[in-house]
Amino acid sequence: MTDRPSGPLSRRAWLTTTSGVIAAGLLKTQADALHLEAREAPSSGSALAAQAPQDPTSIPGRLVSELGSRAPAEQPRRLLRAQAISSSSRTPLQDLMGIMTPADLHFERHHGGVPDIRVEDHELLVHGMVERPMVFRMSDLRRYPQVSRIHFIECSGNGGGAYNRDRMPTEVTPQALDGLLSTSEWTGVPVSTILREVGVRPGASWVLAEGADAAVLARSVPLEKMMDDAVLAYGQNGEAIRPEQGYPLRLTLPGWEGNTQVKWLRRLEISDRPTMTREETSKYTDPLEGGRDRQFSFNMDAKSLITFPAYPYFLPEPGWWEITGLAWTGLGRIDRVELSTDRGRSWTQAELQPPVLPMCTVRFRHLWNWNGRETVILSRAVDETGYVQPTVEQLWEARGERTSYHHNHQRAWRIARNGEVTFGLGELV
Repeated sequence: MTDRPSGPLSRRAWLTTTSGVIAAGLLKTQADALHLEAREAPSSGSALAAQAPQDPTSIPGRLVSELGSRAPAEQPRRLLRAQAISSSSRTPLQDLMGIMTPADLHFERHHGGVPDIRVEDHELLVHGMVERPMVFRMSDLRRYPQVSRIHFIECSGNGGGAYNRDRMPTEVTPQALDGLLSTSEWTGVPVSTILREVGVRPGASWVLAEGADAAVLARSVPLEKMMDDAVLAYGQNGEAIRPEQGYPLRLTLPGWEGNTQVKWLRRLEISDRPTMTREETSKYTDPLEGGRDRQFSFNMDAKSLITFPAYPYFLPEPGWWEITGLAWTGLGRIDRVELSTDRGRSWTQAELQPPVLPMCTVRFRHLWNWNGRETVILSRAVDETGYVQPTVEQLWEARGERTSYHHNHQRAWRIARNGEVTFGLGELV
């Protein structure tokens, strides 16, 4: 037997199969795979590990502390782009469990550095086509009823490094490939609450959101989205938003590209037209064939990524392995994730791990019996609208090969006969 049946299994059947494999001691996981590259823990962690007794019951452990810490052997790190005023870091997707991203591992993307803002001095101005222009301090905003929502934020340039036909990488990790993606619980005040407070005038249709960073980043957002599910967020994963994520206030727009979710938010201007800022003219706009441009492409389309097996892991032996990864869409919920272990010739449905939330990542899993032969594995997400994650050829056909944003084509991993795993999109084009 080389693989599971091509059709989807029921949860009961899947659990039965899983239990049988585990009972037989045949299931191998990410923990069984070995890195091709050595990963050293920080020196402090190494020192703690060296001091740890072989028998932890022999001596009392450390006392409680004001802040918790990760185990010495568990030290995930963000991947940093070359330090510059306009820069970014990437979330270690291959090291995460479940769907939530710890606040300190949430990717960064900023255009003018991280501003140092005193919460007591920060204000939000809401003006323009309103009945009552108002200035809100943070203490004012916290008096309104709050909401909490779990959703992903993804930079629209995520995955661009694997898009160029002539420069398909092979030695690239999930983090380096798609690490401009993170999922958090965001807490704050619905924008609709504040807009009702100021009274939006008839004829208004757009809102300019402006940040307090050195780049004064600003984006035009349709009023409809602001009145739907937009949030003025001041909390992230149970604590105040961190400075890198927009402290003390940021805009969250579930399912929309990260650049629109303005950090360090200081101003909302209501108008009847988009402002046509730098970020929606020379940037975040794609040229198409025939002299046309793809503009205001707000929603992030359905996408999936296998995080294991992936580079730099390798599979030391054939047998049962668990394929796992993340899927997400800005158009609602993921309906299903399909996997191929034979270069896209046939597909089988993966198991979605609850919860399956709208505009949120979902983890998928699939038991695969690798026969030891060379192959390419890949995934494709289908959301509740029926949209199917495209191949890279389909994306090239639709938008050309010059696009800089919304790279949601299928990702592929090549598995060699010796078990080495590399990025395998180039094998398919």
